[in-house]
Amino acid sequence: MLSNIGAGLLRLYAWFEREKGQALAEYGLILALIAVVCIVTLVLLGLAVSGQFKAISDKMPVSVVP
Repeated sequence: MLSNIGAGLLRLYAWFEREKGQALAEYGLILALIAVVCIVTLVLLGLAVSGQFKAISDKMPVSVVP
């Protein structure tokens, strides 16, 4: 009877150990997804800001210094 309890506890412990590894992998995937979203957002934001600067500089008068 005691060996059955010990075996059950070992199986339970092994199950939780697998869950920890799985959770770590899931956190890694979530972190990678967040990084990709941040990079894409920053690229798009950079293009928008660049376009605004170009529009502003195009409206500025060009002065020629002799």
